[in-house]
Amino acid sequence: MTHSAPTQQPSICVLGLGLIGGSLLRAAVAAGRTAFGYNRSQETVDAALADGYDASADLVATLRRAADTSALIVLATPAPTIDGLVAMVAQHAPDCPLTDVVSVKQPVADAAHAHGLSHRYVGGHPMAGTSESGWPATDPDLFSGAVWVVGTDDGADPQVWQMVAQLALDVGSRVVAAASDEHDRAVAGISHLPHLTAAVTAVVGAGEGELALRLAAGSFRDGTRVAGTSPTAQRAMLEANSTALLIALSETIDRLTYARDQLRDQGTVETLVADGYRARMHYEKVNGVDGPPVAVTIGAPGWEADLRNAARDGAVWTG
Repeated sequence: MTHSAPTQQPSICVLGLGLIGGSLLRAAVAAGRTAFGYNRSQETVDAALADGYDASADLVATLRRAADTSALIVLATPAPTIDGLVAMVAQHAPDCPLTDVVSVKQPVADAAHAHGLSHRYVGGHPMAGTSESGWPATDPDLFSGAVWVVGTDDGADPQVWQMVAQLALDVGSRVVAAASDEHDRAVAGISHLPHLTAAVTAVVGAGEGELALRLAAGSFRDGTRVAGTSPTAQRAMLEANSTALLIALSETIDRLTYARDQLRDQGTVETLVADGYRARMHYEKVNGVDGPPVAVTIGAPGWEADLRNAARDGAVWTG
C-alpha cells in the first residue's frame, strides 16, 4: 500500500504501564521515539524509573505534559477504567491525538464519542501478549512481527490514523485496518473465546485429579496457557466484549453439543474433528502471509472503506 507523506511523528504518552502499555513504552524508546508514561501505582512507576524510563504517578501532570507537547496519547488500562480515563483526557489534553491498546474497540470508540474526542481518536489493538502481567513482564520485543489492528471507522482523522499506524510499524508490528465493530466480532472468536475454552479445559482436566495433571503434556499445556492470565484481567477483557462473545460462545456450545450427540449415538466425533482440522490448516496457510498490495491514499475520498476491504483480502499496511 502507499500513502500520503507522513507528518512529523509526535512524542508518545502511554497511560498505564502494565504488560502492554509498559512494553509499548519500552518498544517506543527502543525505536527512537520520545516516550513517557503514567501509572497509578507508585511501585510500578518506581520500577519503570529504575529501568531508565520516563514515568509518573501524577495523571494530571502527565496529561498537561502531553498537551504541551501535542503527544499521541495511548490508553493502556483495563477496559472498565477507560471511560474515566477518557474523561480526564478530555479535560486536560483534548486536542491531543488519541489511541489505545485495549482488546475491544467499540466501547473505547463510544467513550471517545461521549467525551467529544471522536475527531482525535483512532483505535488500536496489538495482537500480542503473554499470561504474565505488570511491569516486570514487559518486553520491548513483544510487538515484533505481531499484527496491530488500527481502527478505520468512517470519518477517522487521516493524520491521526497515520500517527497510530506509524507507531505500530516503529515497534515492529504489521498493521491491519478494521472497523471497531468488525474487530470486536473477530476477536471474540480468535482471542476471547479461547480464554473460556482454556478455562473449561483446565477445570475438566484438573477435576480428574493429580494423576491426570501429572500426565498432562503439550496439548493440555498449550490449550490452557491463557487460563493462567489474571482472572481480573480476563474478566475485564471478556465482559467488555460480551455481545460478540455471546454469539461465539453460543456457536461453540452448539458444535460441542452436536459432537457429543454424534459420539453418543454413532460412536464418532468425525464432523467436529474434520471441520477443526480444515480450519487450522487454513490458519496455517494464511498466517504470516500478506495479501496483494493495494494502493490507498490516506485521506482520499473513501480511503477508510478501501483499507477495510483490502484488509478483508489479507492486505497488511506497510507504510
